Amino acid sequence: MAHRKLVIKVTAGADAPERCSQAFTVASVAAASGTEVSLWLTGESAWFALPGRAAEFELPHAAPLPDLMAAIQASGRITLCTQCAARRDIEEKDVLDGVRIAGAQLFVSEIMAEDVQALVY
Repeated sequence: MAHRKLVIKVTAGADAPERCSQAFTVASVAAASGTEVSLWLTGESAWFALPGRAAEFELPHAAPLPDLMAAIQASGRITLCTQCAARRDIEEKDVLDGVRIAGAQLFVSEIMAEDVQALVY
């Protein structure tokens, strides 16, 4: 089977909890299945790059966000959008270990690579 990568851009946070949870759930299931995953935090999901913020997220009948993030980070990558971070005064020193801050150039590079599927939530 060909190597595949899944790039997911999540724009929703606590403002749209079901959409947010769905993005993290799909990313974690893909990572657990052996798919290379790159999850991009943009818009209101940018807050989840900060320590403790994922633990504050609540949605009945959904897996805890910190658990989903740990599953993604175990074999994938979480990236915080540069502009989204700047708009929220978030800097590299503020984010969780393993979360990088990067911009549109890298996002486009990832989604344009061969054998990549991209989703936006």
